[in-house]
Amino acid sequence: MHHDKRERKLMGSVFVSPLNWGLGHASRDISIVKELLSRGHEVTIGTSGNALAFLKKECPECKFIQFEDYPIPNNNGRIFLPTYSAYIPLLIEAYLSERKKAEKIFSKHSFDLIISDSRSGVFSEKVPSIQITHQLHQSLPLIAWPLELLGVYVQADAFSKFTRVVVPDNPPGRGALAGKLARTFVPSLQDQIYYCGILASVRKEPVKKDIDYLIVISGMEPQRTALEKILMRQIPLLPGRKVVLLGKPSIDKVSTMDDGTVIYTYISNKEKSELMSRARFIICRSGYTTMMDIAEAGLKNGLFIPTPGQWEQEYLSRYYENEGWFFSRSQYGLRLQNDINRSAGFSGFPAMTTTEKNVSRLYQDVLSDYL
Repeated sequence: MHHDKRERKLMGSVFVSPLNWGLGHASRDISIVKELLSRGHEVTIGTSGNALAFLKKECPECKFIQFEDYPIPNNNGRIFLPTYSAYIPLLIEAYLSERKKAEKIFSKHSFDLIISDSRSGVFSEKVPSIQITHQLHQSLPLIAWPLELLGVYVQADAFSKFTRVVVPDNPPGRGALAGKLARTFVPSLQDQIYYCGILASVRKEPVKKDIDYLIVISGMEPQRTALEKILMRQIPLLPGRKVVLLGKPSIDKVSTMDDGTVIYTYISNKEKSELMSRARFIICRSGYTTMMDIAEAGLKNGLFIPTPGQWEQEYLSRYYENEGWFFSRSQYGLRLQNDINRSAGFSGFPAMTTTEKNVSRLYQDVLSDYL
């Protein structure tokens, strides 16, 4: 009988569905997908666009379902709040459509566990469903603090549809990478939460530090391209060896800007691990997944450029400066050489438990309960 149970455990089938807003959600889910595969489970991934292209390259052993998510609000940066407010009705419509599509998928395919990364409509009332998010608390501009407060309760209500909520961060306190974003004061939600520690998509490699500047240009359009234009004018002025990553998984090419600069449109996670381990200094957006990668790689020197109008990145940038970890600069006032000099007095993130240990513990403590 015991043997039968073990057989059943190894055969569990899991549906994983990351949001396709930038590659962050897909990237942090790779460690979970690989852990599930290594434990003998069958994994089906439901996503679209760049996230789908990226995961097909990284996890070819999985099955894939084209599953569109929410339209991205057009973020031109400076007037994001009114744009975003006008976008809310579209978001509600998209949520209802996502619920319908999810139910259709779940009626056609049989799963033992559903893992949704930041897609609040991807759950089933019949199958255990886990939500992965570091955003239990939205960060809005000060003028909108009543909305921020309301948002905490709206989030808690949305998460109540899930069996568990897994937060890819250390528990609240000094080493918490997401600060207030990963905290909630709603007691019912606190009972559902499991803090699993960081889930990075890279590993620290034992290589020589021989890249002076690693420049990662990522995130949602049109701001990704806007940053690329600003940085490409200033990168040639930096001394030493530079590597630029453009984060475009649908294109795959390498080019050079000058003798010291190599540009990749896309690289695999394994190559990214190596480059981050070789870099002395990183220049990038302050998106949460990138932050976990920097913490994992042990990179201590960097300059962050939050996406304009993305309050989460702007909050994280302020939080890290206040903690004395990293310096940030708005892309509108970016003067690379000066800003790099100002970054010198910061310590980098404190040391924390590695992704490998975190994901193994997550499997034992949470996922194995349902598989």
